[in-house]
Amino acid sequence: MTADHASRGTGLADWFALIRFSHTVFALPFALIALFVATDGRPPASVLVLCVLAMVAARTAAMAYNRFADRELDALNPRTRGREIPRGAIAARHALVLALGAGAVFVAIAAVIAPICGVFALPVLALLFGYSHAKRFTSLCHLWLGLALGLAPAAAWLAARGALDATITAPLVLGLGVASWVAGFDVLYACQDLDFDRGAGLFSLPARCGPRRALQFARGLHAGAAVLFAAFGFVCALGWIWYAGVAVAVVLLGLQHRLVRADDLSRVDLAFFTLNGAIGVWMLAVCLAALWLR
Repeated sequence: MTADHASRGTGLADWFALIRFSHTVFALPFALIALFVATDGRPPASVLVLCVLAMVAARTAAMAYNRFADRELDALNPRTRGREIPRGAIAARHALVLALGAGAVFVAIAAVIAPICGVFALPVLALLFGYSHAKRFTSLCHLWLGLALGLAPAAAWLAARGALDATITAPLVLGLGVASWVAGFDVLYACQDLDFDRGAGLFSLPARCGPRRALQFARGLHAGAAVLFAAFGFVCALGWIWYAGVAVAVVLLGLQHRLVRADDLSRVDLAFFTLNGAIGVWMLAVCLAALWLR
């Protein structure tokens, strides 16, 4: 491999690291769950592809903007100063261009899916971008992130239906479950930066309440998520397979809270990515099985 090839390869790796592409496994599976349930397991191929592309574009926009907005804080935080912008691998202005470009692609794809999706795409994008500033003024920033990702099921349902109707209640229940789940694991993740957040005057539940109370709050959010996931199965008549799947997800949620303790945050990454990524993929597989056997 030539030095030029190696340079290009490293650059591409930096871009993928910037947007944390692998973290798409958090919200995308639940958007697909809503899409498959809304179409009784048979979504049109075009809608399926467009929904996946829209989700990837939205997440790329949100992450690139987050890295741009947090670039100065990341440079000061020992945990994050090795990220792509602080260490000079990617220019801040290039990250902003990516965020705006991906955001435009998201809005355009949404409009192609259905006019009503295009109408809602702009406020959704504003919510995604707004999260990057939330920790500067509210300790409920974790709920903001949860809400932003929790809109994915309703968006996918709307894409499948093409219009608002009474059935939108179902994806809203699932979306609230996703919001509680995401907010809960974001609280766990934020425990790593407790000291830095306090010193920098940033807001988070761990910085405000301390790790012990913050972890209790996260447990409550995850308990609520489990109830809402089960309620979605009831509303959509997904049967015993879905409930069994939720039970396994509850075990994985419980394992997170065994791994992360107020006096030991060394396994936050395992709890944050590995277990939560597994929950998303698992619940999608369970949904497909439930629809196939229904």
